Amino acid sequence: VKGMATVNISFPKQLLKAMDAVAKREARSRSELLRVATRLYIERRQRWDKIFTFGRQQAKRLKLKPADVESRIAEYRRAQAQKS
Repeated sequence: VKGMATVNISFPKQLLKAMDAVAKREARSRSELLRVATRLYIERRQRWDKIFTFGRQQAKRLKLKPADVESRIAEYRRAQAQKS
């Protein structure tokens, strides 16, 4: 198939068994299931990367240190609880 590459990968037997069960239930091939799973993983990873980048930028802008984070979260939650 044009634009596709074939790869060989190894899976623990139990994981392969679970993967085959999902593929069968969804009427997909193993390859299609792995393509979908990989796309979803990459999308999720990219979203988390953006979230962490934003967090680092905010921490820098607000001059927060790691030790400050928990107290800021608690402060925010108290303020939210008072609103309700």
